[in-house]
Amino acid sequence: MTSNQPATIPAPVVGSEGGDGKINLLGLSPEQLRDWFNALGEKPFRATQVLKWVHQRRVADFDDMTDLAKSLRDKLKALACIRAPKVRLDQQSSDGTRKFLLELEGGGSVEMVYIPEEDRATLCISSQVGCALACTFCSTGRQGFNRNLTTAEIVGQLWLAERMVTRAVNHNRAISNVVFMGMGEPLLNFEAVVNAATLMLDDNAYGLSRRRVTVSTSGIVPAIDRLAERLPVALAISLHAPDDALRDVLVPINQKYPLKDLMAACDRYAQVVPHGAIIYEYVMLEGVNDEIKHAESLIALLGTRRDAVKINLIPFNPFPESGYQRSSRNRIERFRSVLKAAGINTVPRKTRGDDIDAACGQLVGEFEDKARRSARLAEMGLTEIKVTLEKS
Repeated sequence: MTSNQPATIPAPVVGSEGGDGKINLLGLSPEQLRDWFNALGEKPFRATQVLKWVHQRRVADFDDMTDLAKSLRDKLKALACIRAPKVRLDQQSSDGTRKFLLELEGGGSVEMVYIPEEDRATLCISSQVGCALACTFCSTGRQGFNRNLTTAEIVGQLWLAERMVTRAVNHNRAISNVVFMGMGEPLLNFEAVVNAATLMLDDNAYGLSRRRVTVSTSGIVPAIDRLAERLPVALAISLHAPDDALRDVLVPINQKYPLKDLMAACDRYAQVVPHGAIIYEYVMLEGVNDEIKHAESLIALLGTRRDAVKINLIPFNPFPESGYQRSSRNRIERFRSVLKAAGINTVPRKTRGDDIDAACGQLVGEFEDKARRSARLAEMGLTEIKVTLEKS
């Protein structure tokens, strides 16, 4: 194709369109990219070449893809783009944690957090602008729900971090682990999250193992089952309470999917996960869920699962008007000791990035005046939240 001939435009790929109508290649799975190249009349190996240029080398300019014919590069420039979210603010903590406020082309802002450790470097990414689940201790939940992120916007966070963060000494990539624990409920943006995770696992893209990609959920039971079928990566359950009465308050989606149903879904997931235990996340709230009786109830809830699970005890990250306080170190250690005595693998999470408010949602909350949570919930109706589970 010469530069003065019109390009034949294949059918658009849902969720990958840029604001200018071009296809954002960050949003195409390997299979979608091969199909798109086939629609362009190009051989499949060209898709693999481009996949490596985009995700392994993180090149943003098609002219830099030097093993592609100039005619193909011109065609790509006419039809496609490589466009990640824009960094609006980059904050660095004294402990090395970095928190980024990202501006999205489609509107809204989200956060991602880079957490370096001696043996790994974890990137915490967002899947939605805001969140509809309204967990009472969560800053993001107070903002209400705006929209889902596209696959390109999700993958773009990892692509951007790999370009911005200095490569760690003890591993081959700047980012060794990705956790979907930022803003939003990942399983309410199922297709985009699965497509993004598929790219993260692909050997021609980021090459992460399944145990190093973790999807966190507040307990969307049908989507947990579907994730087990589609892409059984590591799973983290935002538990936070050992009984329905308390969890109904802290995590309101529990009213739709109570603990009995959630734990059954976790049992089903554990049967297909090839790489180890499910992680249960438990935020420690002073005088709310951190007493001995709560630890004992948690032991009873886990029952025979206790030998195969891991519990992360997470210090609460305070934010204005939350109504909660962080449990003291002594209370956390006492809680942990009770669980440990019952044979449960329990890890107190280190507090990272306190000086930059590294809890998700805090930074966005400072920059954007979102509608009040009560107004959002009145419009949507918590009991009317629906999970679309279209079979592929």
